Amino acid sequence: MDRLSLACAVVSATVLLYGVPVVRGRLRARLPAVPVDPYRAAAGRWLTEDDIQAAAARLLLDGLVTINHRGNLALTETGADVARTAGHPLPDALLAALRRRSAAATLGIIASRDPAFRAAHAEFHGASRARRAHTAPGCLAATGVLLLTGELAFVIAALFDRLPHGPVQWAATAATGLASLAQLGLLARFGGKPGADGRRAVACEPYIPPASHPALLELSEKAPEAAARLRAGRLRTTRRRNRGRRRRGTAAARSRRPLPRSRGCG
Repeated sequence: MDRLSLACAVVSATVLLYGVPVVRGRLRARLPAVPVDPYRAAAGRWLTEDDIQAAAARLLLDGLVTINHRGNLALTETGADVARTAGHPLPDALLAALRRRSAAATLGIIASRDPAFRAAHAEFHGASRARRAHTAPGCLAATGVLLLTGELAFVIAALFDRLPHGPVQWAATAATGLASLAQLGLLARFGGKPGADGRRAVACEPYIPPASHPALLELSEKAPEAAARLRAGRLRTTRRRNRGRRRRGTAAARSRRPLPRSRGCG
């Protein structure tokens, strides 16, 4: 293939690949911002800062639940009223999970061991996940990566086919090589970093981690001790047991104690 024609094709393809995200970003900036549910935005954060943690913080701020020094959540009189709701599907699901329990429990136990709450959590995020899968299917991105990889392989084979002759071919070869390196760098950035909603960041766009949920920030400011207890309770997924040891001060423990032997007279 002629070196000059190859250079024109590769440079044009590189300009197109780098220009499309820029144009798309400018068009997106002109569109009105679509509000994102803070609970969906917090779903990709660390365990003690995710959407479930934010739902518990919202219930604490609204006075629907309390938390003790062990991180156990318990209903208040207001929270026990079935007519009272939190005003959002996710905190409502957590409130319903606490109402189904006969005793207080940590957030970690509810999040990992309550099937009804886990189903409600999956249903809450199901609509957004289905919409993302419809608007940005992964097969298109994979096809683009395969096409770009094939194009780079063809260009590299053409460059090493024979040595260029003359200044024009050398200049065309240099332009082709630089454009191929630029495409290779773009290919390396196709993976991106995971976003808050589980997607991959678009190439050439910086990754911005999602901000903390407003309920978590408000709870940390108003009740830092409750926020610390909530974080500790989220990491507890099992109940502490007696492990066969006798409990002091209980009727069951006293009944198991051996009776003193009576001494006979004389």
